[in-house]
Amino acid sequence: MPARPLPASAPAAQGVDASGVLAFLDALDAAPDIEPHSLMILRHDRLVASGWWEPYTPERPHLLYSISKSFTATAAGIAAGEGLIRLDDPVISYFPEFEADVTDPRSRAMLVRHVASMASGHESDALFEARDRDHEDLVRGFLLIPPPRDPGTVFAYNQPATLTLAAIVQRASGQSLIEYLRPRLLDPLGIADVAWLRDGKGRELGFSGLHATTDALVRLGQLYLRGGVWEGERLLPEWWVAEATRTQIPNAGVMAGEDWQRGYGFKFWMSRYGYRGDGAFGQFCVVLPEQDAVIATTADTWNMQALLNLVWEHLLPAFRPGPLTGAEEADAALAKRLAGLALPPAAGQPAPPEGAEAWSTAAFTPDGGVCGHLPKLTAIDLTRDADGWSLTLTEDGHPLRLPLGDTGWTVTEGPVPTAVSGGWSDADTLVVDVAFLETPHHLDVTCSLKDRTFTARWRTDPLHSLPLRAMCAPRASV
Repeated sequence: MPARPLPASAPAAQGVDASGVLAFLDALDAAPDIEPHSLMILRHDRLVASGWWEPYTPERPHLLYSISKSFTATAAGIAAGEGLIRLDDPVISYFPEFEADVTDPRSRAMLVRHVASMASGHESDALFEARDRDHEDLVRGFLLIPPPRDPGTVFAYNQPATLTLAAIVQRASGQSLIEYLRPRLLDPLGIADVAWLRDGKGRELGFSGLHATTDALVRLGQLYLRGGVWEGERLLPEWWVAEATRTQIPNAGVMAGEDWQRGYGFKFWMSRYGYRGDGAFGQFCVVLPEQDAVIATTADTWNMQALLNLVWEHLLPAFRPGPLTGAEEADAALAKRLAGLALPPAAGQPAPPEGAEAWSTAAFTPDGGVCGHLPKLTAIDLTRDADGWSLTLTEDGHPLRLPLGDTGWTVTEGPVPTAVSGGWSDADTLVVDVAFLETPHHLDVTCSLKDRTFTARWRTDPLHSLPLRAMCAPRASV
């Protein structure tokens, strides 16, 4: 948990109309393609609203996907302030071992500011080509790809550019990103344990893979909102905050979605209102300087623009110029609503009595030999003992046992934190929802007793190719 809780306030005292937040929650409930996991709102340095949809909880880390980039950029900003790196240094100068290999003049002209702003001169994401060119070292693979345009002239959302920025900080500091950030950012902000996926060289990915709490997101946003100062201590250079949160490279027409075409800073997107860090499937840290507010969300949705649209429609108007009077009833209603947030469990009935014996030792193989996006999931076994029913998923020879309760969500903490719900839709069909609680993702499983087969498909496809036993924060990096 954080070293010190964020100071809290009733919404009305900070000029926040609780009815607007309630309308936002209503809209989320009504959106069929958005599954919210958490919400935190800061206004005037006070926490005015926070809630987690059961089975998600405040202390649990969540895979943030590309908000990882904003933390990487923050590390770069601190390093620049300490004189460890300079924005106008050539990238190649930090990797002298590649000097003889990297001969393209545009690659050699690429500066630190270019990889910080997705302006390396490439016209598309170079991740897969970088892997093809050097599977062991993606930084080298990236630098071996000749940019078709001059660096600084074109935007491309390019994962290895951020990996390279992360590697520069690690090379210059002699530490991992987490080691470097712990005394300079994480501890001062009161951010407890975090974890980060690493590449084959043992470096944090930089562009993705960070697992942290929603509280960590809102604290990072507040630091930027306050110009790099936290509780009177300057953690980030003021000039870095100004540069990171303004357009460094235009990107109109490059990305889909209205809020992805308004310019890109140093790992922050410019928005219709304010600026933000965002990660796939609805991980957002929205900073609103005009409203003096920060909004953080975690979620599971393909439609990230729809989630932002709801923020603009309902939350933005809720920020009023001054304190509100006569709003005690709305504040109380919001507090009650936030305390009772929960995702509906998958529908299902208890095991049919007439089929309980057949189900209790049932084994299932993949339907048609293919299991959605999990080709290595080769078997599912259902068993019943004194503790009740459990489902065992076997992938590449590794079993993952998941208890299945009678009602609601059954949470299992380890080794992979999950929440399972569901039951029997009829005498021959078991339907189960498996939420991997440290990620945005759900696995939908259906078992057919008649055919002794199963299907298992991701509701949203994980962007990292990880086995089920690794669908959680990497414990070794905590």
